Amino acid sequence: MWNENRNDTAALDTRPRLESPLVGAADLLVAHEALQSKAFRLRQRPFLELVNVRGDARDEAFVAAVERTLGVRVPVKPNTIRQAAEYDALWLGPDEWLVRSGEPRAATLEPKLSAALAGVFASVVDVSSGYTVLEASGERVRDVLSRGCPLDLHPRVFAPGRCAQSHYFKASIMLVPMSHDTFEIVVRRSFADYFCRMMLDAAEPLVS
Repeated sequence: MWNENRNDTAALDTRPRLESPLVGAADLLVAHEALQSKAFRLRQRPFLELVNVRGDARDEAFVAAVERTLGVRVPVKPNTIRQAAEYDALWLGPDEWLVRSGEPRAATLEPKLSAALAGVFASVVDVSSGYTVLEASGERVRDVLSRGCPLDLHPRVFAPGRCAQSHYFKASIMLVPMSHDTFEIVVRRSFADYFCRMMLDAAEPLVS
């Protein structure tokens, strides 16, 4: 539909633009951030590079190629994470990992990994556009998470260095503890708006 309010410059700008999966919940997030609650805070970490990698962890050629590219070996212990200067490698299964950049960046990792793994039995797929990452933090963050996530979130059980696939109410998630009171959550783009609204609703009694 033609928008009479947009200016001619915007209409003629054909460059691709990145749009956050949480664009529909932007006003809610702004209002939430304005509260500056110590109990719970939620913010998006948009446009991180996310790459799904599959291969045989027993194949030294595969492991070495990934390590040369990422600066870290893929974790082989279930539900663990290994961190390098620019990327993290999260265990998804015996032959599957999610590689995540530490900062927003252009999609350059997939071609680098594909070139490094040429001739090796492996799969590399950029999934950045299908997911987004949020950061949940605060003194009561585990209480908010536990309202919709069935995992045991006690610090003795689920501490930094670990990760787990689960769900928050009806949204599938990858949950990563970054510190005692900070978690990062990888969520599918199609569930991002729902996830954000459900989490803010669960947190409301603690921050209002």
